[in-house]
Amino acid sequence: MRNESARPYSSDRWDKAEGWSRDCLAAFQKAALGRQLGTVHAGSAYYRDRFAAAGFEPGDFRDLSDLSRLPLTTKQDYLAALEADPPWGTALACDPKAVRRVHFSSGTTSRPTPDAWTGPDLARWADLYARAAYSQGVREGDVFQCLFSYPWFVGGLGATAAFERIGCAVIPGGSGDTERQIETLFAYGTTAIMATPSFAAHLAEVAARMGRDLRQSAVRHIGVGGEPGAGVPATRARLEELWGARVFDCYGSLEFQPIAWDCAAQAGGHLMEDFAYAEVVDPETGAAVPDGTPGMLVLTHLDKQAFPLVRWATGDVVVRDSTPCACGRTHARLPGGVLGRADDMIVIRGVNLFPTAVEDVVRAMPGLADEYRIILDETVRDPATGFPTGIRLQVEATGDAPSDVGYRLADAIRTRLLVRAVVEVLPPMTLDRFTHKAKRLVRR
Repeated sequence: MRNESARPYSSDRWDKAEGWSRDCLAAFQKAALGRQLGTVHAGSAYYRDRFAAAGFEPGDFRDLSDLSRLPLTTKQDYLAALEADPPWGTALACDPKAVRRVHFSSGTTSRPTPDAWTGPDLARWADLYARAAYSQGVREGDVFQCLFSYPWFVGGLGATAAFERIGCAVIPGGSGDTERQIETLFAYGTTAIMATPSFAAHLAEVAARMGRDLRQSAVRHIGVGGEPGAGVPATRARLEELWGARVFDCYGSLEFQPIAWDCAAQAGGHLMEDFAYAEVVDPETGAAVPDGTPGMLVLTHLDKQAFPLVRWATGDVVVRDSTPCACGRTHARLPGGVLGRADDMIVIRGVNLFPTAVEDVVRAMPGLADEYRIILDETVRDPATGFPTGIRLQVEATGDAPSDVGYRLADAIRTRLLVRAVVEVLPPMTLDRFTHKAKRLVRR
């Protein structure tokens, strides 16, 4: 683990772990998991009970495959552990006096839940963020404007600490005061930003109304996270066109900061495999799936102290690729980023559809603004079975939209995604804009 005065390992890598061979990485993970399972068992009453129920002792761990003997940990399990002994719950594995930071979930899938970090946990978090940003080309002397929300949200302070560690001048802007953000990035020569994809698109829309061309700013690096974005090809292309800068996917969650970030090759985020052991499993059976097959990502901390998690079911559907990256880094990648949430998948007459696939078609269609909404209601359900027969899609036309843009979009969705779409074309600025996490799938 790096200290506060850490410097890059080489001119193109922050940490030597990025270039470990796959065999070396597996050996490291095995040793780290052996230690971590012992620590978790000793410190977490929740996991002591879970291990006992599975007939598992930390000493039983001999190989990476042994981890599959343990059950998955779900968000509902985590909520139950919190309720068992509020406010920290039974999953906390350290003395509460050792906690140095608490953040909370957004509450999109349950009520807001806490996560905590010790001092070493915070240092590890900042260092991993710095590693990822460095791999994208951020360097000492860059001016970084953080456009993630700071109240409650986990991303803002993590990004701030990381870019400071690299040696950037940091402007902690947050996700409000849109016009002021635009004026600030021009005035101070901001070269790097991080934001949700929705806020990055909103900034471009507002800048155009202000008569400001973001392509004329100094911004050359955009990291997006908090929702699928740069992993969607058309969304990445759209944002890069609007800003005249490279856009990188930055994937993390409250429980695991970070998970996988793009490198300069933009070939899929590199998993932080010396921080978390990753499995990809069938969400229905829990069985491991081979690389190249979509499945749910399951993560286990290798050194987290405060709230360590074992076999955490992220709910995110990904595809893993363990082949070498063009950048030379060896950690496995997630091409396409998060394909969708396992519980957001829509099954339409045998076709598995994720909202991100619809987004890719919408964002690539000329004549449409960036916002859209997918609606599942009685108009696209079989009245006899209640199953979806298609999707209802609301989009906004731009001033140069062809008169048949709705037909063209419906045809593109039918051709590319093999599902029926009922398209409603709305006037500009009709749909909600988002400065934080967007909600574009509506079930009625």
